Amino acid sequence: MNAELRTRPETERLTVVAKTASKTPVIFVLEDDPDILRLIQHQLKLAGFETVGYATSAGMLEQAGRAQPALFLLDIMLPGDSGLDVCRRIRQNHKLEMTPVMFLTAKGEETDRVSGLELGADDYMLKPFSPRELIARIRAVLRRTQRPEKPAIIRVGELEINEEAMSISVSGSLVSTTPTEYRLLEYLASHAGRVFTRDQLLDAVWRDSHFVTLRSIDVFVRRLREKIEPDPEHPVYLKTVRGVGYRFDRGSETAA
Repeated sequence: MNAELRTRPETERLTVVAKTASKTPVIFVLEDDPDILRLIQHQLKLAGFETVGYATSAGMLEQAGRAQPALFLLDIMLPGDSGLDVCRRIRQNHKLEMTPVMFLTAKGEETDRVSGLELGADDYMLKPFSPRELIARIRAVLRRTQRPEKPAIIRVGELEINEEAMSISVSGSLVSTTPTEYRLLEYLASHAGRVFTRDQLLDAVWRDSHFVTLRSIDVFVRRLREKIEPDPEHPVYLKTVRGVGYRFDRGSETAA
C-alpha cells in the first residue's frame, strides 16, 4: 500500500494518508491501533476512497474544516477525547455538522449504540469487522446522505425543507441537523399525511443499516421535535399515531 507516514507530536501520535490516483471522496479515520488503521485505509483505498488517518483527535477537526471529508469513521475508546466526544464536536461545528459520522468500535452495548445515536451518528459497526461489510455500509451511508438530483423546497407553516441545500429552517432560522435526521424529516414531509410504521421508516431511511432498532427511530423523532416544533410535547408537524407509527402533518404545505 502506498502510504505516507508523517511524524507528529506525541499528542497526535500517528497520521497516515493513503492517496488514490484521482479525485475521490475523502474519509477521515480515527483509530488508535496502527494495524487496524492501516487495514481500514488499505481496504478503503482498494474501494476507491482517499483517507486521512488519525490515532488521536488532535488536529483532526481543524484539517477537516479545510478538507471537507465525505465521512468520519470513528473509534470510541481512544487516548484523549473519545470518539463520542469527537462526534459531539462535529455536530456542533457549522462547517462539519452535515458530514456523515460512522462508529467502528468494540463497544457493543445497547447504551453505547444509543449514545452514538443521541449524538447524531449515521451508522454504528462493531469490531471485529468484515472489510467487505464496512465498505458496503460506508457506501450505504453516503448514498442516503447525498443531495437529490431534482431538488425542491417544502414549506409547511414556519418550517422549510430545502432539498438542494439539505437544510431545514424554522421561522427563517437555520436548524442544525445530522444527515440522518434531515433524511428522516425530508422523507416524512415528502409523504405528508401518510402514516408510516417504524419498520417502514427503517427500510426507507436506513435501508441496510444494522445498528438502528425500531425504538432507535423514536430517538431520532424526539431529537427532530426538539429542533423544529414550537412545543415538542405537543408537536405540530411530527405526529405520533398510537399503535402504528408516525406521520407528518400536511397543514398548509407548498412545494417549490
